[in-house]
Amino acid sequence: MLNTPKSLRLQIGIFGRTNVGKSSFLNMIANQDVAIISEIPGTTTDVVEKSIELLPVGPVTLLDTAGFGDVSELSDSRIDRSYRIFDRADVAVLVIEPNVWTDFEDEIYTIIKSNKTPFIIAINKIDTIDPSEDFLKIISKKSKHILQFSANDLEKRNDYISEFKSELLKVLPKDALDSKPLIRDLIPEGGLCILIVPIDMEAPKGRIILPQVQTIRDILDGNSIAIVVKETEYSETLKLLNRKPDLVVCDSQVVFKMVAETPDDIPCTTFSILFSRLKGDLDEEVKGLNVLNELKNTDKILIAESCSHHPMEDDIGRIKIPKWLQSYLNDMPEIEVANGRDYPANLKDYKLIIHCGACMLTRNEKLIRIEKAKQAGVPITNYGIVISQLHNVLERVLTPFPETLKLFKSLNL
Repeated sequence: MLNTPKSLRLQIGIFGRTNVGKSSFLNMIANQDVAIISEIPGTTTDVVEKSIELLPVGPVTLLDTAGFGDVSELSDSRIDRSYRIFDRADVAVLVIEPNVWTDFEDEIYTIIKSNKTPFIIAINKIDTIDPSEDFLKIISKKSKHILQFSANDLEKRNDYISEFKSELLKVLPKDALDSKPLIRDLIPEGGLCILIVPIDMEAPKGRIILPQVQTIRDILDGNSIAIVVKETEYSETLKLLNRKPDLVVCDSQVVFKMVAETPDDIPCTTFSILFSRLKGDLDEEVKGLNVLNELKNTDKILIAESCSHHPMEDDIGRIKIPKWLQSYLNDMPEIEVANGRDYPANLKDYKLIIHCGACMLTRNEKLIRIEKAKQAGVPITNYGIVISQLHNVLERVLTPFPETLKLFKSLNL
């Protein structure tokens, strides 16, 4: 991890009509020419991403979207990609021109408000015309956080950046910049945690995957001790220790082996379950199992992966979970897979959504996915949760989470 992953950065979506200066705004904040600028509508053909350090806010990713009102040949595809950024953005910046508010601005504003996304209205081109007092009164009713700037005024660039950072700090929720605990709140300071990390075909050469790296770092941030072993060395490692570990965490695909080899008085769980709690709603994803025993071969299940990768012959989402489902269920539903940020709009077509740990998504993105599933009336669960249930060990790996364990015991499973 030489750089902060995008999923751990504050995501700032930049929205607006064509040619209001969204790309100019990105270039101004990034203090470099990242996006191509032109008066020709549709110049921004895809979402432009730029990761920067925006002190004192910290690591952020700026997301420059295609303009609303684009009537070019590829406008539908461009706008569709822009819509996806609404779900990804932790903060939205609505770029407008002085004294102009159209149906397009209304549409963007409505979506931002619907998503309950903190936002700033940025009025560009003040070098050409001053916003009228009446216009500012109208805009101030929509947001108290307004930035006036001219992307062409290089002499005032630093002033505009400072003003933007000031407004950004004001709109962010109080806990937005806090580092949420992934695991360190489950281990006492100076505690010991064993992490079971399989090295299989899906493990990247010379590295371990992001959830495992983040877990190690969070343990160290909590001034605790991490021991990393493969599943083949786990049992022997327990014998070598002169103290019991405070927690054991494993990759979901070896959860049955971990539970079998872990003494009952040692709490244990999986990386995927930890990420369900960090990125989503652990209770909601446990409740999603309620439909598991009702599945029929006429139903459809969505396997949602947040990363894009070439599937291996033993792929967890495409091969292993369907295989375990087939062994667990009397009937085998149809399986569909969506990866990356391709989250289907037709969620009502599915009986159940099984989502990965979402290490590549922001918490905001994952929560919006859960909310969309709830609105569609479709239960949603998580890789680690469903795999543990299919191996009849879910109760055991929920022991670190007493309230969620109580909820699980109340379900009709």
